[in-house]
Amino acid sequence: MDVPASHPRKESLETRHKIVEGIEQGITSTCGLIAHGRGEAFDYLIGEQTIPPADKAIHAAVSKLLQAKHPVLSVNGNVAVLVPEEYIALGKALNAPLEINLFYRTPERMKSIEKLLHSKGCECLLTGEDARIGVESERRKIDSQGQAKADVILVPLEDGDRTEALKRAGKYVITIDLNPLSRTARQADITIVDNITRAVPLMIKYAEQSAKQQTFNNKENLEETLEYIKRRLNGRIFD
Repeated sequence: MDVPASHPRKESLETRHKIVEGIEQGITSTCGLIAHGRGEAFDYLIGEQTIPPADKAIHAAVSKLLQAKHPVLSVNGNVAVLVPEEYIALGKALNAPLEINLFYRTPERMKSIEKLLHSKGCECLLTGEDARIGVESERRKIDSQGQAKADVILVPLEDGDRTEALKRAGKYVITIDLNPLSRTARQADITIVDNITRAVPLMIKYAEQSAKQQTFNNKENLEETLEYIKRRLNGRIFD
């Protein structure tokens, strides 16, 4: 999509169009476009920037992933079209495989995402469905060498069911979710309230710097995020 450089919503429009193109290529879904729009609304509330609580969460997340014995980075359609190169680079920086996991899972979508990621240079991609977690949707299908084996899992742009199921299975769950009120955000061990297009490059940077372990409380961090939004809505930090 050719958006004029002067357009005030250039980046936002181009991001939306990536998901639209993904639908046409069989990678994303119309529901994924709706989910993106919901997240974009929350992005407005934080000023379309990486706010201090998010930066703290990113540091904590990277530190935990670096310490993990078997980290796994989960991929859905939106992740695949929005940050394919960056997500692959993050996997390499963390020595973590990527694993495709979809709510609207079909063989065709799986193959389309697999093809896209391989074309972007992904060398460690898991697509198996020989293990299960405790949800009824297609997300229950996981790879025995991936999420089933993992101790720490990054599940960006997620719904709450799998986050809860992974927690019940004893996994440490990190998520990237612009909605600080979502079930995913509240259930995860670390929630990065940021746009994935900003968060993943920062995660790569901190991974390369070997982010050090720090004290992190997800509930407190979410409360800080909501307080930040409250101050913006009260007009205290618009100037």
